[in-house]
Amino acid sequence: MLQFHDATFGYGGRSVLSGVDFALYPGERVVLLGRSGSGKTTLLNAVYERLAHRFPEIALVPQEHGLVPQLSVFHNVYMGRLDRHGALYNLANLALPFARERRAMAGVLETVGLTGFEGKPVGSLSGGQKQRTALARAMHRGGPILIGDEPVSAVDEHHAVALVEALCGRFETMVLALHDVALARRFASRLVGIRGGRIQFDGPVAEITPEAIHDLYRS
Repeated sequence: MLQFHDATFGYGGRSVLSGVDFALYPGERVVLLGRSGSGKTTLLNAVYERLAHRFPEIALVPQEHGLVPQLSVFHNVYMGRLDRHGALYNLANLALPFARERRAMAGVLETVGLTGFEGKPVGSLSGGQKQRTALARAMHRGGPILIGDEPVSAVDEHHAVALVEALCGRFETMVLALHDVALARRFASRLVGIRGGRIQFDGPVAEITPEAIHDLYRS
């Protein structure tokens, strides 16, 4: 599906990650761990850019959500499928949401706990509700692959577990950055640890020791 060998990634002419050896295979649930600024987002972006050319239906949950605050929850979630319809259909649905589109979205909104919020402007929502909207958009888009950058960081532990479980049931392959190590261990099939612009470990969850994870976060 994807493979990097001794790759370097960065932005603005600055290297953020170097010596990257990373592969992704269908059916894997890969979680990236590491301190803020370690390069997790950079690796996620590289994975997304490479896969998007081959899998146009890939779903993305960026850390900043990428929502339009003036538009409703319905319209923000519907944007996950904008590329599946023509401009006239999308404009008409923006003006007056079609009943079939509302029905298609209902289950997703229920899954993320946003039933009844369809008409609310996203700008009026709490941080957790905005994050749920971004998750709903990704779920509504569907496809086989999800790339998520801290997709449940703004919700409490109980809801984070339920939401990641829902993602696992909806996407065949996932690459996520998570700050919650316990959550990562619970749902990942593979853990990748990043520190100082380098991958420090990459392996099945059972093979990654607590000490190795602790070393990622030491001062």
